[in-house]
Amino acid sequence: METLFSSIEYKDPVWITIAFIFGFFSKQAGLPPLVGFLIAGFTLNYLGAESGNFLEEMADLGITLLLFSIGLKLRIQELLRVEVWGVTLIHMLSISIFITVSLLLLGRAGFPLFGELTLTSAMMLGFALSFSSTVFVVKVLDGRGDMLSQYGRLAIGVLIVQDIAAVVFIGVSDAKVPSSWAAGVIALLVIGRPVLLKLFSMVGRGELQVLFGLVLAIGGAALFDAVDMKGDLGALVFGMLLANHPKSGELAKSLFSLKELFLIAFFLNIGMAGLPDATVLGVVIILLVVLLFKTGLFFLLFSRFRVRTHSANSASILLGNYSEFGLIVSVIAVSQQWMSQEWLMVIAVLVASSFAISSVVNNFSDNFYSRYQDRLKKFEHGKRLPGDEDIDLSGIHYLICGMGRVGSGAFDYLLEQGHKNLLGLDFDGDVVKLQNANGRKTHFANVSSPEFWSRMDAKDNKIEWVMLCVPNSNANEIAARLARQWGYKGLICATTKYPDEEARLIAAGADAVFNIYAEAGAGLAQNVQQICNITTKG
Repeated sequence: METLFSSIEYKDPVWITIAFIFGFFSKQAGLPPLVGFLIAGFTLNYLGAESGNFLEEMADLGITLLLFSIGLKLRIQELLRVEVWGVTLIHMLSISIFITVSLLLLGRAGFPLFGELTLTSAMMLGFALSFSSTVFVVKVLDGRGDMLSQYGRLAIGVLIVQDIAAVVFIGVSDAKVPSSWAAGVIALLVIGRPVLLKLFSMVGRGELQVLFGLVLAIGGAALFDAVDMKGDLGALVFGMLLANHPKSGELAKSLFSLKELFLIAFFLNIGMAGLPDATVLGVVIILLVVLLFKTGLFFLLFSRFRVRTHSANSASILLGNYSEFGLIVSVIAVSQQWMSQEWLMVIAVLVASSFAISSVVNNFSDNFYSRYQDRLKKFEHGKRLPGDEDIDLSGIHYLICGMGRVGSGAFDYLLEQGHKNLLGLDFDGDVVKLQNANGRKTHFANVSSPEFWSRMDAKDNKIEWVMLCVPNSNANEIAARLARQWGYKGLICATTKYPDEEARLIAAGADAVFNIYAEAGAGLAQNVQQICNITTKG
């Protein structure tokens, strides 16, 4: 019986080492490491290497854990927002029609490969290319720490609706419907959810928690496969079953490194799919141009559905790529003899190229917004989404940005010291509700967004302190820089986890940087000293 470990080949460690080297130099060049992984795949293919079972299994595990992690953070109500499902359905329909018509017209014009497409195959490609990559988008959001930001939630919501459409398509195209056991499995999950939540509470932390997550992610995928439903959907659903548990965030963090490791194999495999000849390269270039229309339509639709310009811009650029789902559609189409084998190469190179381009473009999304802000704002809707209204800073002296454990602790301390003019800010709507319920005045806002600072009057504010307590150091760095560009002259204090990040925060405009681990240790020592003094005096 063949297992994951029996498929390991002696060459695989060499390929992983090469991926590390290219990823390392990509990071040094200011690009995401995944660009390096894709280039490593192309390089290995050029040298004649072929992917082994081990890397393919690693890639599949990475996608399974990725979708399980999305489920852990997903709230059903997010999918019910009209700016999510409305934008997704209109965009998918529009892009599918646009690409289908374009492919047929290019075929009529005599372009190579396009001429062989029938209406059916053109429609399939149009549908497949309307999707954006779940793997790529989540990878970028994880790296930025923006998974819970407004634009991050919008992007994830769009991807989930797309995934639901993908499940329906694959079921129909394979002439396979869920088995009679599928309804029983769904019912069992609903009934058994309290048991899973209780078990989740009992496993504690550490390796047992990680193992629990792996069992549910891989087991959920296997269970759905067994009843003829998409395995990836099973991993997503099992994650959603735990989404409201207090420790779901801890589990997502525990699985983060494993997921990242396995996804390296995914990007490596995409790059190793093949190198294009002149004909394939020409087709790829033509289809890459469509990304401009795809991204622009996302922005226009988000704006019409009352999403603020910065969030619409960030989400649109993030979704401006092609999905690995296109490869699945191509395999189905080739197996049904609806298109030639060459189209598999086209889609593989197209997806990899879109990842590489999108990685670079996403690095400059905020710069693009800052440069063209005035033009982009002309598309903004006059009304605001609930919870996204303008923020009144009149009478506020202290801004605490990031209302997690550190931010809420700072808020409480300042209150104890007699400071009443406090305002907390956070981009997680659930955190905002919780803090307001606990008596801490908190508003929904993304302080690393240029739009947040541009909405306020720099001259009339009376803010004395800005405390940056966002867990992601990059977000704190961006917020400090934007606050200074906005015209804020007061004190900025930032938090960080690592000493090597302190210099960057100071350079960005922070007056003081505090390492949360060092400060926690100092606070503990002070409390112990006070207790000892009280005990001694007593």
